[in-house]
Amino acid sequence: MAYTQGVLARLTDCLLCRWSCRSCLLWCWECCFPRSDEEVEILGPFPAQTPSWLVNECVDEKDTDTGVTHVDAMAIPQDSIPTQRRSSSEMSRSTFSLVRQLSSLDARRPSSPLVDVKPIEFWAMGPRKEVIQPLRRPQPPANDYFRKLEPRLYSLDSSGDDVDSLTDEEILLRYQLGMLHFSTQYDLINGHLGVRVIEARDLPPPLTCDGARQDMAHSNPYVKISLLPDHKNSRQTGVKRKTQNPVFEERFTFDLLFLEAQRRTLLLSVVDFDKFSRHCVIGKVALPLSEVDLVKGGHWWKALIPSSQNEVELGELLLSLNYLPSAGRLNVDIIRAKQLLQTDMCQGSDPFVKVQLVTGLKLVKTKKTSCMKGTIDPFYNESFSFRVPHEDLSEVSLVFTVYGHNMKSSNDFVGRIVIGQFSTGPPETSHWRHLLASQRTPVEQWHSLRSRAECDRVSPASLEVT
Repeated sequence: MAYTQGVLARLTDCLLCRWSCRSCLLWCWECCFPRSDEEVEILGPFPAQTPSWLVNECVDEKDTDTGVTHVDAMAIPQDSIPTQRRSSSEMSRSTFSLVRQLSSLDARRPSSPLVDVKPIEFWAMGPRKEVIQPLRRPQPPANDYFRKLEPRLYSLDSSGDDVDSLTDEEILLRYQLGMLHFSTQYDLINGHLGVRVIEARDLPPPLTCDGARQDMAHSNPYVKISLLPDHKNSRQTGVKRKTQNPVFEERFTFDLLFLEAQRRTLLLSVVDFDKFSRHCVIGKVALPLSEVDLVKGGHWWKALIPSSQNEVELGELLLSLNYLPSAGRLNVDIIRAKQLLQTDMCQGSDPFVKVQLVTGLKLVKTKKTSCMKGTIDPFYNESFSFRVPHEDLSEVSLVFTVYGHNMKSSNDFVGRIVIGQFSTGPPETSHWRHLLASQRTPVEQWHSLRSRAECDRVSPASLEVT
């Protein structure tokens, strides 16, 4: 009871006191509510002056645990005076809540001052900046650079794009390869394009000397007709012997639609026949059919220009291969050939195909097809079977050689390919790999014929056959 009266007396003195300064307020607070040892242990030592960061956070935050708002002594207005009494237990709870808030704020107090971090430019950390030069490829020496230039592309005598701007008289004067007379007309009723090769004039003599020729002053020309971009389905005239002014008078037809014919280019190549080597192209004439009236037709004398293809292709051969592991049989189907090199000057060619089986470097078996008379596009459809054990299949090579039959002398060589262990090129290698990967299934593919010298150079199996 006496303790309570003492507290009331102190509270009355506190209320009657005028808070004129901060020291007076603190003195009044300490007189009215002296601190006990327990409270000191709970509160602990406080800083002499409340930090600014604590004042800012206390003003913006509210206590979520007790709902009591904490105000700094400097923030208490002079006119605000307590109006109700608080018991000792309530004061202890309030003091404990303040301690909790101060502890939480002290835990969130930054241990070090905030630093305004700016982007670091690593290139500027060195003592000085280094200028990075762009990567440049080393230039070859002047001599090596000019060696790569092709003089024919810059020569006035090349058959470049300027040929289109020249007249036939200027082309004839420049190249002196002669002229070709031909005509074209489209038959709307039958739906085919007709090409008539009439004659050639002033063809140049042979450039190479061949001891097998009887007359070196004259050529043996013929004309090959194609509709670009299709080189496969071409036609050719007969060979005219020992003349520079041949008269052909031959007609050819191509079955195609009228709109398709207008998109094609007629290519006429004049070729010099050579029985003992590849035929040489004398010159060519190219006529875009979209520039002419195909229905009306017409005749043209055109000057020959040089051809980028100096030699005529030897032809193509269509083959089908399959292997039966259970029976140990390698089956070969020779289906057809097309655009074979003409070997007979009078009646075209009489081609046949010889197929030879080579195991390792030993000739095992030889077979051949029948002879097709007077054609360069023969159809054979003949099958052959060779006994090959499965363990020997990887060492097998098939040599295919096309000959032109000649009754007076030995057969004329046309072309050759090798398929198997010693293939003559990527197409032949691909065909053999497909055979090994899909046994029991026929694998069909076209092959371009090669010369004997080329086959002997790249395939040892070609040297083992005749």
